[in-house]
Amino acid sequence: MTAPAIGVLTLHIQVEESHSLKEKRQVVKSLKDRLRARFNVSIAEIDGLDSWQHSVVAAVTVSSDRVRATQILSAVEAHAADVLGGALTASSVEWI
Repeated sequence: MTAPAIGVLTLHIQVEESHSLKEKRQVVKSLKDRLRARFNVSIAEIDGLDSWQHSVVAAVTVSSDRVRATQILSAVEAHAADVLGGALTASSVEWI
């Protein structure tokens, strides 16, 4: 029996046009809802909660196959980049 692959994709988002927490949260919530619905990943804002323009969001997937988990996280990152454009400033993947 192989160990499950748990991948964590971290997305750093800079929402330049935001002038309040409410505006930033609308952008982040929309992204989270889209990614959750489309890719069935667990997703949460993990940093920048009190910042008007910066947010860090983590998406997590669990799979019996690391190749499949990598495909899912790559697709999540690509879709986030399409949705956010230049607002996606950095991303990284960690394996647990």
